[in-house]
Amino acid sequence: MTGHSDASAIPGVDITLRDGRSVCVRALRETDEAELLQTFERMSDAARYMRFMRVVREPDRERLHRMLASFPATGVGIVATVPAADGIDIVGSAIAVFTADGASCEFAITVASEFGGSGLATRMMTALIDEARRRGRKEMEGFVLAGNQSMLRLARRLGFQIKSDPDDPTVRICRMALDPPPAPADSGGA
Repeated sequence: MTGHSDASAIPGVDITLRDGRSVCVRALRETDEAELLQTFERMSDAARYMRFMRVVREPDRERLHRMLASFPATGVGIVATVPAADGIDIVGSAIAVFTADGASCEFAITVASEFGGSGLATRMMTALIDEARRRGRKEMEGFVLAGNQSMLRLARRLGFQIKSDPDDPTVRICRMALDPPPAPADSGGA
């Protein structure tokens, strides 16, 4: 298993979404904390419930700070940004937190409602899966509310197997085996 600690492994790249808008997708940085808190404030109650699977009125600032300080050693974080009056706005985030044994990771994703249906979630999840695979994870899983049909459709399209949580009928467990990345092609010359 590789022990990458370089957040620049996910370089910033501008992508054009299905609706023609452009976003920059890049590695999550510790300096993104204030922007992530602004993102939380812009989320509707329904969006917060879908993301956190419970009513959340205030962000857990200490938990966010600890997570950002521990990345990329303990996980992968990706954000999508757009220009804003104060610099940038984060309109999407995807994280994968590594388990203690290092073999698997748990994902979570949030996309601003105004970017729903634009293909942003697909692009971010694909990048997250690729980076988790590159970093040697064997499996990725996520817990999704049964009512979050758009996330469940995305998970199915990306190849996740979806099962009911035996401990909570309102939750679905999305799980995917992560095959190792393909070996680089031999350029010949042996």
